[in-house]
Amino acid sequence: MNPPARGGLPALLARPYKYIRLEWSSDFAMLRLRTCVKPIQCYSLAAMTELQQVFSDISANPGLVRHYVMTSDVPGVFNFGGDLSLFVLLIRARDLESLRLYGRRCVDLIWWMETAAQRGVHTTVLAQGDTLGGGLESVLPFHKVIFERSAQAGFPEVLFNLFPGMGAWNFTIRKAGFAIANEMILSGRLYSAEQLYRRALVDLVVEDGEGEAAIDHVVRTVDPRMRGTLAALQARSFAAPITYESLLAIVDRWTETAMNLTDRDLRLMERLARAQVRKAGGAHEGAVEEIKRLELDTAWGEERSGNTAWGEEGTGITQWATP
Repeated sequence: MNPPARGGLPALLARPYKYIRLEWSSDFAMLRLRTCVKPIQCYSLAAMTELQQVFSDISANPGLVRHYVMTSDVPGVFNFGGDLSLFVLLIRARDLESLRLYGRRCVDLIWWMETAAQRGVHTTVLAQGDTLGGGLESVLPFHKVIFERSAQAGFPEVLFNLFPGMGAWNFTIRKAGFAIANEMILSGRLYSAEQLYRRALVDLVVEDGEGEAAIDHVVRTVDPRMRGTLAALQARSFAAPITYESLLAIVDRWTETAMNLTDRDLRLMERLARAQVRKAGGAHEGAVEEIKRLELDTAWGEERSGNTAWGEEGTGITQWATP
């Protein structure tokens, strides 16, 4: 990674990026970051390197950026989360250290978001599509989380015997409580924007197409009381602390768990990765539909083995979270 820029706004905006696009609004000192990662809209190592460069440049120019806003340029997808194809490659190669390195890169980005208020930056994120696994983890540290109504999210990792290891437990517990975190992470279910709002993980749900106006509303509302807002957010971190060390400890556990996945688990991950490519390429079906199929396959396997785990509706197959 290049050294942090110290040339102010021109240097921050001048860097050539492949997977992100930056926009600047001088009225509110707002930096808008749009992501478009190919071939899969996920947190690849290359994409995370570009994100970290942006964060480094913001930190190197204190006071320059007051509002940081993140959105996706991929229709129907905010972010699919972890790079499943890379995970499979590293697990098959038994490359524990590279897998741990990936997890720690994720934690570094999450930690910058967690400490943004201390840097004088208010953060807002808009999800206009599928927000899965690490994608959902990545929005939780934002100060304001906006979902358009058709967006859906969840932690599907348990379907292939893994768990979300880069902050899901910490931030879901802080925002929604232990019971909600337990429900979401251990079930692998998908949730609508409205269901996430009721669970306090989303701050604002707007109709499809109204997300841009919602961003403008949030920024205009926060900006006049920025100092008090940031001070309150810093105080929140003392009242409900999340530590860098705890995030790293969970990553280490996630890495160890990943290295013990079976060949069947890895094939399921590959299957989901292929579905992500289809959706990112504009196909009507994609990762969400594939998760539903995986849930159905699991349920039928339990039925055949006589070990059915009955869902909340008493059907034995629960694909969606209850309100």
